[in-house]
Amino acid sequence: MARDSQPSAPRRWTLGPLWLQVLAGIGLGALVGAIHPQAAADLKPLGDGFIRLIGMTLAPIIFLSVVAGIARMGDLKEVGRVGVKALLYFEVVSSVALLMGLIAINFLHPGRGLNIHPAALNAQAVSGYTAAAQKHMSAVEFLLNIIPASMAGAFTGGNMLQVILIGILFGLAISQFRAEAQPLLSLFELLLRATFGVVTLIMRLAPIGAFGAMAYSVGQYGLGSLAQLAQFTAEVWIVAVLFVVVVLGSIARLAGFNLYRLLRYIREELLITFGTSSTEAVLAPLMAKLEEAGCGKSIVGMVLPAGYTFNADGTAIYLSMGAIFIAQATNSPLTVRDQIVLLLVLMLTSKGSAGVAGAGFVTLAATLSTMPQIPASGLVLLLGVERLVNAARALVNVIGNSVATIVVAKWENAFDVKSAHAILGRKGAIGQAAARGR
Repeated sequence: MARDSQPSAPRRWTLGPLWLQVLAGIGLGALVGAIHPQAAADLKPLGDGFIRLIGMTLAPIIFLSVVAGIARMGDLKEVGRVGVKALLYFEVVSSVALLMGLIAINFLHPGRGLNIHPAALNAQAVSGYTAAAQKHMSAVEFLLNIIPASMAGAFTGGNMLQVILIGILFGLAISQFRAEAQPLLSLFELLLRATFGVVTLIMRLAPIGAFGAMAYSVGQYGLGSLAQLAQFTAEVWIVAVLFVVVVLGSIARLAGFNLYRLLRYIREELLITFGTSSTEAVLAPLMAKLEEAGCGKSIVGMVLPAGYTFNADGTAIYLSMGAIFIAQATNSPLTVRDQIVLLLVLMLTSKGSAGVAGAGFVTLAATLSTMPQIPASGLVLLLGVERLVNAARALVNVIGNSVATIVVAKWENAFDVKSAHAILGRKGAIGQAAARGR
């Protein structure tokens, strides 16, 4: 007797993995921008809307992650130890990035020969950036600004460090009565899962956001204007790649994991960062991925958001190279002492960079305002290539903070090797020394 045939389920049509969709969006955006620049410039809201959708989830995710993580630690000494280790790592690595950019720009001299007189520059073109730079806070103001005027203000104002501070205080308070607070912690963890679910839904719009952002950039500035300062742009990218391969690659190797496999694992986040030039757009999914890859929740919740402010390696490279490029282009002589002072100033100003697109340009304006030897009007020279170098520094920032989170997790023995093997793959993902660990 013939067996009854079961109707086959309809085949589900898919557009492929998210990273491929984002890559297609970037390519299509560049094509539309080149062919129809005027229409492409009007697509800016697509990119802005996507970043705003992601941005609205950051405060609750950071708060809930930090509270749950600290409450699990339950020890003020342990929290302080993690914070000190993370800040020490941030300072050393971002200083290396600054020094690397400074050495490269002095060796390559991309601005030499332009012979531009500062008076001939259109200062109005960068007036918005210089006005924002005037609001750049001193060290004391920066520290005081971490304390919010109200708890609600920290969430509505979108200040990441204020949200982290409130999360740490809540976590420490709850850790004093963990047994009674279990229902509250369970609620927080459910809310965190729900918020990550919202992020998952929003991430489906990433190809559209990347398409709009790239179309606007090419349509607004044109392919010709983006290539106007090709040498400087290429050199920023080369130094950024060298920093990732040599510096971050060496750190990863010493920590016992493979950087290439990590980059492959977070490729979707890297493509979204490239398309939108915003590290903020990928903070939430990056936190989830690093937890899946074996990093403890408490470490991810503390280190990754703090790294967005204190560990902007790509921005550090751009700041040192951009400042010296302007000095070279305008024939503004800088002594060795001037450059050392510049380096020290950059060590402070680079820590105030936010995760949004263009923040590095404002930070550079703030730096130049403290260095009378370099004309701030020279910023106009970098406007044409801002979009391309912004993408480079954003990518390095994301990679640098991902590496930092894994390194601190390993220092704290809060790294699950089995999870890392399952996610990243066994061969070469984790070094033999790490495999003999936990």
